[in-house]
Amino acid sequence: MPELRLTKSSVEALPFERNGQVLYRDTTLPGFGVRVGRRSKTYFVEAQVERRTVRTSIGRADVYTTDIARKKAVHLLANMYDGRNPNDERRQEAAANITLARAFDDFFENRRSLAASSRDSYERTLRVYFSAWAKKPIRSITRQMVLRKHQQLTSDRGPYTANAAMRHLRSVYNFVASTQDGLPENPVHILTQARTWNREKRRQTVITAHDLPAWWDAVVNERPDAKDFLLVALFTAMRRNEIAQLQWTHVDLENRKLHIPTTKNGDPLELPLSKFLIEIFQRRRSESDSDMWVFPGTGRTGHIVEVKSFVGRVVEASGVEFTMHDLRRTFITIAESLDIPHYALKRLLNHRAGGDVTAEYIVINADRLREPVEKISKRILEIANANR
Repeated sequence: MPELRLTKSSVEALPFERNGQVLYRDTTLPGFGVRVGRRSKTYFVEAQVERRTVRTSIGRADVYTTDIARKKAVHLLANMYDGRNPNDERRQEAAANITLARAFDDFFENRRSLAASSRDSYERTLRVYFSAWAKKPIRSITRQMVLRKHQQLTSDRGPYTANAAMRHLRSVYNFVASTQDGLPENPVHILTQARTWNREKRRQTVITAHDLPAWWDAVVNERPDAKDFLLVALFTAMRRNEIAQLQWTHVDLENRKLHIPTTKNGDPLELPLSKFLIEIFQRRRSESDSDMWVFPGTGRTGHIVEVKSFVGRVVEASGVEFTMHDLRRTFITIAESLDIPHYALKRLLNHRAGGDVTAEYIVINADRLREPVEKISKRILEIANANR
């Protein structure tokens, strides 16, 4: 490493490097130097901190004069000789200044594979439930704040919403902690330690064979887009957002298949279309005003978003209480009653194999699912007495 007395004129005279960088040490202040690269010159200090060589930047030579840089170097070197690592302190300072809103932004930037529906859910959590905390440094969020907020959300919004909001906060905090040193323990852990997570019972509701005819009658009397949306949900077991964001490029009428590039779990989904669904999609294609969306909407997304209104109308007309996810459970319940193979059921629901090693060796494509899909479709129509 070359040495010279660093002065304003000597630093200005140093040539920029064609490739890489060169470090020049000052001959009068050990540990002080300047790093010269292709386009910039940057002052630095270097010293042993707890038996490790630590180097940290002071600033660019076109911003700091040599005299000011030398004074800063003396201060930094004194701290380093006392065992303080300026890089650690800078990281801690950076972490201290990260607001909750910035943390969510960084989380999204580094989780680009996050499904659109999941991102929307996280954004709503910040906007609606943590808006008062958005400008707070994330490290200032304490365990007691989390406890109080969880109790408040449970009271005002319900136990499921409260838990979901805290799970989002936990994930974002864990991400920041993995990229920044010096953050306290994740404050959401208090909910586990104090055993105050709300109990959640998984819904087990389906539309029963007894109720399906009444539900069907109410659905077929709905407006076309609502009717088709609900029937596609029942006959494919797809999730609400997957149907809402369905594009015509995903629908292969010639080969009678659906191909969804990205689903909730991040995996693509390919499903065969039953004869009943082919008729629905052919009619929608011929009558559609949109070249992009199968279920176009009037909002900013261009596709249908809200389904509560027509779900509510069907509930009122049929007397059958249901949610969109109940249609998914209804599909799989009927499929299971037909003794459809277990691994075919998992593929139809787009569930990952998890730790099932056997499932990883079984290739189930859309053509292999075609016969089971037709059997399920036929059985749904029979139960609904749709041909009466």
